[in-house]
Amino acid sequence: MFITGRTDIGRFRDENQDRFRVSMLEGGAALAIVCDGMGGAASGGLASDMAAGAVYDRVMLSFRSDMEPKSIKAMLMSAVSAANALVYSKGSEEESNHGMGTTCVAAIIHNGILSVVNVGDSRAYLMSERGITQITTDHTMEEFFRSKGVVEESQVKLHNMKNVITRAVGVDSEIEADYFELGISQGDSLLLCTDGLTNYLSDELIYSIVYKKPIETAANELIDRVNAKNGKDNITAVIASV
Repeated sequence: MFITGRTDIGRFRDENQDRFRVSMLEGGAALAIVCDGMGGAASGGLASDMAAGAVYDRVMLSFRSDMEPKSIKAMLMSAVSAANALVYSKGSEEESNHGMGTTCVAAIIHNGILSVVNVGDSRAYLMSERGITQITTDHTMEEFFRSKGVVEESQVKLHNMKNVITRAVGVDSEIEADYFELGISQGDSLLLCTDGLTNYLSDELIYSIVYKKPIETAANELIDRVNAKNGKDNITAVIASV
């Protein structure tokens, strides 16, 4: 198992509000976390930093190599809830931080099982010889319009509210996270990333850059490809190769 991550401010932002954490765990497991902050000039970076740190700390404290998938699910869901409480409390305490929040996608690979939790529109992808699969579902108005059929498909991408986040860590006192669990095999790759990457690169291009490529090289190329397109957002990519 190999894991790496890279984040970049991009071409137009004054601050990088993305955060990531990666770590190998006991028993050959791996942990990856990506957060994309939102809020005021400083609050988004604070929210993503607090959330990524809270999830990381909870997992590092609780993970054991003999954990079953159901226990890993409970741990990840609890970690995101703890992060939500922390960020929400901080946002409630200070007027300058009011309304701050962050996306969060976190994954653990252990004993051939990939466990993923997410809130917001930062994504997890699984890549195998069969191609690329988006594991997570975006919590955005665009996805809501598409799933409910309330906006014509041809108009979804043009809607002025399409990028509005419908769920985020720290915005409300309670959080509803999605959880996914699937098998992962030798040779497969996992990508966690922010929308600063996926808004500029197609799934097919991401697959061609990442699958069966050295992970450091792939992470760098993903960032470079977005910047070559004059990406207007922060960019973060975390890659794990099994």
